Amino acid sequence: MSEKFHKYTLIKNDGKARLGSFSTIHGSFDTPNFMPVGTKASVKGVDHERLKEIGTQITLVNTYHLMLRPGEKLIKDFGGIHKFCSWEGPILSDSGGFQVFSLKGIRKLSKEGVEFRSVIDGSKHFLSPERSIEIQEALGVDIAMAFDECPDGRLEYDDVKKSLDITLGWEKRSLEAKQREETALFAITQGGMFKDLRTYAIEELSKLPFDGFAIGGLSVGEEKEQMYDVLSYHPQDLPQDKIRYLMGVGTPRDIVEAVHNGVDLFDCVMPTRAGRFGRAYVSGEEVFINIKNSAHATSNEPVDKNCDCIACKRYSRAYIHHLFKAGEMLGPILLSTHNLAYYLNLMKRIREAINSGSFEALYSDECKKAKWYK
Repeated sequence: MSEKFHKYTLIKNDGKARLGSFSTIHGSFDTPNFMPVGTKASVKGVDHERLKEIGTQITLVNTYHLMLRPGEKLIKDFGGIHKFCSWEGPILSDSGGFQVFSLKGIRKLSKEGVEFRSVIDGSKHFLSPERSIEIQEALGVDIAMAFDECPDGRLEYDDVKKSLDITLGWEKRSLEAKQREETALFAITQGGMFKDLRTYAIEELSKLPFDGFAIGGLSVGEEKEQMYDVLSYHPQDLPQDKIRYLMGVGTPRDIVEAVHNGVDLFDCVMPTRAGRFGRAYVSGEEVFINIKNSAHATSNEPVDKNCDCIACKRYSRAYIHHLFKAGEMLGPILLSTHNLAYYLNLMKRIREAINSGSFEALYSDECKKAKWYK
């Protein structure tokens, strides 16, 4: 793969934690970093000006949803996903593999790919590694993901092994299908909670010229302790000179645990989803608040006195509490923006700590916040 268009640079280690950067034709982003999830080319409730304002460097879109609506052809005709949604920075697309997992009851899976019906109009579709790469290249994303099958975290060994064999075949075909040199292609390791399967996945995928490696199949039904066990050994086995991405994870506590074990990149719907339901992450021992609680009805305090996002600079807890109680859409918008700012500020603090050699102290402090386990 050509370093002319995309490259990962490891700058510094602090223990297993890594400080680095990844460059694309639409700019670079620092690592460790967090990607706000823009499933349908839109981060729910947060426009791109606010995303830039709070320090977003890279966003994520969803192949499955965009192929169904509005369709990759329309987006390509607009000049690609960056022009279509007016985001100038790097964009990563998932491959549709997780949607394959979530459609378990209404799909037909084979070694060739997955047949399913649209959740929008019931029309029949077929998604294969070749089709997934075709869609992602038509979108014009900076980083595409290989097509995989994500097994439930509670499956037994034989079922996970069967799934992994399918995934490895699909990922090799994804690489063979790739044509657009500007697009980086990341592999995805699977293997469930089984160390030997995880190791086997890495052995097979590291033989191939992928531009980065993602850890898939976590936060899909397994116990938290099982996820942390996989993170205790799996990231360190990935190639040292490639970026490492933990897919769909997670809480702030999950993120610091993963960085502690050598992970570089994250995404999760949690900050915006929590914001839509009135939960706001805050600094200090409280960890989060529910703005809908009556305790905030007359509070003149900001959501978080240590945050300078628009919600905290301009509005009181009482006002945002009122917005939720009145059913005004501005309430979820403000808290979603704040929660993303909280996550991105956490990533900035992590990078600064790695750079100064003090990440272990930050990690120890964040681990004490036991509510993050919930």
